Amino acid sequence: MRGKGIRIEGLKKRYGSGDTAVDALKNVDLQVAPGEVVGLIGPSGSGKSTLLKCLGAVINPSAGRMTLGEELIYDNGWKVRDLRMLRRDRIGFVFQAPYLIPFLDVIDNVALPPMLAGAANAEARARALELLTALDVQHRARAMPSQLSGGEQQRVAIARGLVNRPPVILADEPTAPLDSERAMAVIRILNEMARKFETAIIVVTHDEKIIPTFRRIYHIRDGVTHEEAGEGRGFG
Repeated sequence: MRGKGIRIEGLKKRYGSGDTAVDALKNVDLQVAPGEVVGLIGPSGSGKSTLLKCLGAVINPSAGRMTLGEELIYDNGWKVRDLRMLRRDRIGFVFQAPYLIPFLDVIDNVALPPMLAGAANAEARARALELLTALDVQHRARAMPSQLSGGEQQRVAIARGLVNRPPVILADEPTAPLDSERAMAVIRILNEMARKFETAIIVVTHDEKIIPTFRRIYHIRDGVTHEEAGEGRGFG
């Protein structure tokens, strides 16, 4: 495997100070290899959302280390100057809702991130079409988001998350609004895309339907992660 993926060591996050301080993350260790999809589960208030925001460089951790690919990006402080560029180019996001831009067609929704990163329009659209084809929604490339089914919208959102070829994708409850068949289809796609593009994917979920698909699971309790073996059923 290439030196990609993500590694977290001793990550902590404290909100507030003094007697009112709350330790949302106390000691988080987590590693996801290229081509691997892992589950992150835990009860409400356990620290899942805080961890995802730290991993996505949306909020600042309080301590610890984060390595993305072969680069140390956080070591008790950010080692990257431009966090916006880090989020845009090296971290993909897939959310519970697709959040597609309603006035752009499918191909332009997917092509927008590389365009913002400086790619020529033709190159960005070619890259978008390649992903839409891999996800079997290329025939909807000129459709507007309102014309898509829920499953098609989520596939387009996955394509958008992958289009800048990030080493890591953070998927936050990506199957929550879907029925069992569509939920399993999304997880199958994430596994296929992880292998094809050597992307490390972390799926935050409460969805009991998909938990048996993970080979490895990180269970977070009271701000501390515990690695568990998953069942890994159904995806090779």
